[in-house]
Formats: sequence, structure tokens, C-alpha cells
Amino acid sequence: MAFTTTARARGPRRRALLTGAAALLLTGCAGGRDGDGADGRTRAAAVRDTAALLARYDATLAAHPGLAPRLRPLRAETARHAAAFGATAAPVPSSSAPPPAVPDDPDQALATLAAAERRTADGHTAALAAAPPELARLLASVAASGAAHAYLLGADA
Repeated sequence: MAFTTTARARGPRRRALLTGAAALLLTGCAGGRDGDGADGRTRAAAVRDTAALLARYDATLAAHPGLAPRLRPLRAETARHAAAFGATAAPVPSSSAPPPAVPDDPDQALATLAAAERRTADGHTAALAAAPPELARLLASVAASGAAHAYLLGADA
């Protein structure tokens, strides 16, 4: 015996889903920025941490050029994260800070980079509680991306 359904029995209509999704989106975007500067401090910390991660990518690429096909897309995405947080230019290494140490073994270099991705993602996740809604969504998205980077680099393998 064949089971037949009507359009109404299959679930909500597409229009109802789109209307509901739009309402949720508009409600979620209604949050404003903190007036006490917490937003600015959290953004500055995110830019700083992401710039340090970019420096680690650059040092790893310089030490192991053969890893470039694997690392360049992840580095480019990390640079976009820095821009999303409000970084105005590519990070310039300070003369007082030495470049990050990179292990001689490419597998160890990847593991070190993966650990840095995980630490940065954990830092973004920790900042969620104090962040205003708009920044919290950005932090959550970038933290999820960082966790994926760590996985792709082999941290969770």
C-alpha cells in the first residue's frame, strides 16, 4: 500500500520557514554595541591574537615552503578573520618580538601550528560570554573556523 501525503502534511511551507528565519535574523541583529568599551577591548584582543596566528603561519611557510599548498588557503582565511575583527592592515612584525620558533620537522611544524589555531579558537570562545551579540556571533564563527583549521592541520587526528 503506497503512503501518500498532501503538501500540508509534509511540514511547514517554504514561505513560513523563510518568514520565520527572517524574523529570527532581524531579532538577533537588534543587539547594539557596548557603551563601556568592552566591545573595543574584545575586538583588539581578537585582532592581536589573530595577528599572532598569522605570524605563525608566515614563519611556518618561510621555514617549510613545501607546505605552502596546504597552508596558504588557511592563512588567507585567517587574514580575512583579522579583517573582519577590524584589523586595518597586514600585521607588521615588531622589531622587539622575535618570529615564532618553527620546528625543523614539517609534521611537528604542522602540529605546532594546529596547537596555535586551537589556542586562538579557545580564546575566541572564551571571549563570547562578555561580547555584545554582533561580536559574539563573529567570535563564534571564527572560533569554529579555527577549530576546523586545527583539525585539518592534524591536531585532532
